[in-house]
Amino acid sequence: MRTVIGLVLLGALVGTGCSVARQGPAGPPSIVIGAGQEPDNLNPILGYAPDGAAKIFDGLLDRDAKLKLTPGLAVELPETSADGLTWTAKLRQGVKFSDGAPLSAQDVAFTYKSVLDPKVNSTIASRYDALADVQATDDSTVVFKLKYPYAPFDQTLTLGIVPRKAFDGVDINAAPFNTAPIGTGPYTVNQWRKGDRMVLKANETHWDTKPNIKTVTFVYITDDNARATRMASGEFDATVLPPRLAQTYRDKAGYKIVQNPSADYRGLGIPSELPFTKDPNVRVAINTGINRQAMIDTVLAGAGKPAATPISPYLAEWYDPAAKFDFDPQKAGAILDLAGWVIGSDGKRAKDGQPARLPILYPAEDSLRKDLALAVGSDLAKLGIDAPVEATTFELMLQRQKETAAIWGGGDPYDPDTAAYTLLHSRYSGQSGYVNMTLYKNSQVDTALDEARKNLDRAARKQAYKDFQKAFVADPGWAFLVFLDHTYVMRDKWTGLEEQVEPHDHGMVHAVWWNIEHWSPK
Repeated sequence: MRTVIGLVLLGALVGTGCSVARQGPAGPPSIVIGAGQEPDNLNPILGYAPDGAAKIFDGLLDRDAKLKLTPGLAVELPETSADGLTWTAKLRQGVKFSDGAPLSAQDVAFTYKSVLDPKVNSTIASRYDALADVQATDDSTVVFKLKYPYAPFDQTLTLGIVPRKAFDGVDINAAPFNTAPIGTGPYTVNQWRKGDRMVLKANETHWDTKPNIKTVTFVYITDDNARATRMASGEFDATVLPPRLAQTYRDKAGYKIVQNPSADYRGLGIPSELPFTKDPNVRVAINTGINRQAMIDTVLAGAGKPAATPISPYLAEWYDPAAKFDFDPQKAGAILDLAGWVIGSDGKRAKDGQPARLPILYPAEDSLRKDLALAVGSDLAKLGIDAPVEATTFELMLQRQKETAAIWGGGDPYDPDTAAYTLLHSRYSGQSGYVNMTLYKNSQVDTALDEARKNLDRAARKQAYKDFQKAFVADPGWAFLVFLDHTYVMRDKWTGLEEQVEPHDHGMVHAVWWNIEHWSPK
């Protein structure tokens, strides 16, 4: 009901003279963005913007519009030893942090060592499992030593670099830096009112870019409909919206809809230890009985692709189109029958007196996940599965991961290792946080994922990922549903926008404004 009300209200606002926000007095170019996500902190060590586009920080490497790695703080792409165990990066000369202090290799080494420090509560430490040590051999040279060859290690070098002196005698987990950072990026933090907004100011001394947009204000609104309403009232210059809300702006004067492809999946995490779903055949039946194309056509208004594994079609070299689940409810029912879950007189399935029950959770303020949860629940109900849908929080979704399914999201278009390894490898089963939330274990999947990350031969990696996808669809730990196209509504007043295949994270960092430092007013 909330989505319907939001659509009606949004249509009324857009249709009653609010097509373009009023202009104030002329001044330095600025932009106000309605963001759906607020960062927990602004410290790269703790996990802020590990894939680049950090606005406040630069990494050793950056990515262009085609996701090709390019030099950032490193003067060129790093050199790699023949055995893949040593990576050497040379820094640019003359780069300074926003407080005027010079960047050095010691800052780089400190950043990466801190991520690995067990006393630091870094949410991205698992990304650096292969890293044994990092040393500054002089002021402009950084050497990374790996425990084993890790083919996509260069993809991890987009992490923002922090000044080591800012943490002298300070607990990194509680440092003032975490909310008032110092970086080398094209913007600095002018103000952060948690739960409300963050104001960024152009860094006029940036080593590479002098942004034309001098002030960027991110206003944090987690509720989709509230964000849509405030966009319609003229408060924002741009915002991210679910596809059906964004379509309200189609052909509206002064606005444009931007639809960017992504490797961002939404999926039903199926608990592997629940009595009903511990049988792989049941999980195959659930996947077979879900109508993904109907979700794309209705919930996503056509803005997406069906998913079967976390490897996106945009990871074209690694994606196996044969790894899929064709929608076939009759086949799904037959699989459940053979597994002993038969329909009773009440139309619901049970086995040895145990009901076929799978509660589905979703985060309350996310209307898209709500609609997907309801669609999944409806499909499962048609199979005779009791699948009640419940709104909750991410924290409770994690707490109840052994007993309920949940609509999760994730994924990136950089390398299949970062999309799949921590999500599905059994070594992460039972660990805290957003790793292997379904407690999934499959030895064939483990073997394929291990081979793919450690083998430096590209053809061998490709075969390993094909093996992984084949093993996963035979024993799925999830029902991956869709890969989203991220949709945005913007006032049509900026140049410099470039399409980029986006990762899951599209709050402050990636999104359509991933390169906002290169935008200009029309």
